Formats: sequence, structure tokens, C-alpha cells
Amino acid sequence: MQDAPRILLIGAGHAHLVALATIRRQMPDAQVTLIDPSPFAAYSAMLPGVIAGHYKAADARFDLARIAARHGVRLVTGKVDGIDPLHRQATTTAGRMGFDIASIDIGIQGALSQIPGFAEHAVAVKPLSAFADRWARFLDNPGPVAIIGGGVAGVELALAAAYRIGPHVTLIESGPRILGELPPASRRMLLETLADRQVTVHIKSQVACILPEDVILTDRTRIASDLTIAAAGGRPAPWLARCLPCDAKGFVSVGPDLQVQGHAGIFAVGDCAVIIDAPRPRAGVHAVRQGPVLAQNILALLLDKPLLAHKPQRHHLKIVSLGGKSGLALWRGLHVAGPWVWRWKDRIDRRFMARTGR
Repeated sequence: MQDAPRILLIGAGHAHLVALATIRRQMPDAQVTLIDPSPFAAYSAMLPGVIAGHYKAADARFDLARIAARHGVRLVTGKVDGIDPLHRQATTTAGRMGFDIASIDIGIQGALSQIPGFAEHAVAVKPLSAFADRWARFLDNPGPVAIIGGGVAGVELALAAAYRIGPHVTLIESGPRILGELPPASRRMLLETLADRQVTVHIKSQVACILPEDVILTDRTRIASDLTIAAAGGRPAPWLARCLPCDAKGFVSVGPDLQVQGHAGIFAVGDCAVIIDAPRPRAGVHAVRQGPVLAQNILALLLDKPLLAHKPQRHHLKIVSLGGKSGLALWRGLHVAGPWVWRWKDRIDRRFMARTGR
């Protein structure tokens, strides 16, 4: 490998932003390039607070130009749509980019684009930066909101939106119940909070089409919506499966050292990847904890040393914002709630933003 190795970081996901400082500190001569479609990266944990009005949009986003300048990294605003592992090149909207080592941290994208009218009249939560911009424009002339997806993410957004705009929020879930992944006691509390916020909930409901001011269900129910948000599911970028080994759902298959299976020197982290021997639910906490391991393994690869194994935790603390400045903390089936939980979360989030490079 050449004296100044070319390190290409594809996507400004949480793991890459955490790893950047270590990569630059331990590899001062490396040519490091970060490419992302947006000049800003949103911090997912603070997004409900932005929706609710507790934070300004700028409080919850990373200025990639500032971070790149601080770490001596080349920033390219563009999108990757392919990678050639053999010839060590990535195909991007900014041209072809060569690399010696590459890492992919591009997250996931909305999975409901096949619904008629979605592209014209709805927005997916992922990518986060685009969603935050759309919400900011919506607030200029707010109206009814419909959220598709009754998991924790959808409920958290519904509570935040209801806190901001009042009782004009509808939550749509295709399954028999919302929050099915939670323990009964935690689920009951969130259901009570939704009722208190006057969020309308539709279960066993399939969306037939999305219009400029309505969502039409397959049973012909018409739901008023000036902004329709997709918080259900999520799928990886299609180019990943074309270029790299992936699981049946299209997520990049990686080993414990975070390298793509069969492709030494190419890593994948965050929501776009799955550790074959230790799959975990997609959560920002896993991506953040992958960051230091990724940085150390890139260095180990350059020095021809053994790579570390990332050992994802089986359980992680989850804090759900309840719309106002109150939160619900869940840990191993137990929960506590109150304003102090939100203050605790706020300190964690602000500390992460400060440490990672704002």
C-alpha cells in the first residue's frame, strides 16, 4: 500500500463521525475523503426534539464542512451509486473515486415509495436531513399530519408533532396493534400518552394512495394530511446488493471486524450493515459504538496487525421522547418516565454533539 493511503468514507453516518478524529490522529498522512449527499448530517436522537420545537434544526445537525476542516478531511458533496471492490473504485455523482480502504455508513432509506403519490406528497424519515428540512418548510403553514408506521419511531414522531401543532396528528399502522415490540407496561403508558395528546390511531390499515391533502386507505377511509410522514420500515440502497455480499434484505454482510465478507479493506457500519453472527435491531447506539472499532481496524489493516472484533451489546438503554420535555427510559423490560428522563437524554445528546464535532 502506498505511503499516504487513500481512505474513503462513504456516508456521514454516526459511526464515521465518531471514527474521524481517531483516524486523523492515528493516521496523519492518510488521504481521507468523506462523501455524503448533504453538507449536513442530522443527529437522529435529537430529531423528535426538533419536531417538538425544543431544539432548532441547527442544534441537531453536524456541519460536515466544519468537521472536515477540523480534521483535515476532504469533503465531497455527492452520492455513491456503486463500488468496485476488485479495482478499488467507487462510482459517484462527482466522478469515480479510487481508494485503498473504504467504509460504508449510508444508513437506510424509506421503504414505502411504491405507494401511489408517495414521491409527490410524502416524505420518509430517512434520510434525516431531508426530513428535517421538509418539516421546517411545513411549519410555515402547518396543517394536519399523518404518520405511517406504529413502531417506537412513529409514535415518538407523532407525540412530538402533536406537542408542536396540537391535536391534528394521525398514526397509521398496518398491523393489529402499535408498539408491538415493547413490553406491556411500557406500551400501555405510551398508548395513554397518545390519547392524552389526542393522536388518532388507525390499526389494521393499509395506505392505498397519498394525495396533496389526504391519505386514502384501502377501505376508502380518507385522512386529512398536509404532511404525510413514513416512519415504517426502511430498506438499504439498492446498489449495495449489486456490488457487495448482502443478506436476503439487501443489508451488507460483515464479520465481527466490520469488514465486508470476502472483501478485506472494505468496511460497512451502521444501519446499512448486518453483522452475520450477531444481528441486532437497528439503533443509533450500535453505530456510535462501532465508530472506535472501525477506526482501530482501519489502522490495524494499514499496519498489518490483527483486527478487533466488535461485540454489540445484547441490551441497550432506549429513551423515548414523549412530546413535551418528558421522556420514557426502557431497559430490559423495565421503564421509568418523567421530566428528569428528558433532561438526562438532553445532556447525553448535547454532549455527543459537542464531542463529535459541531
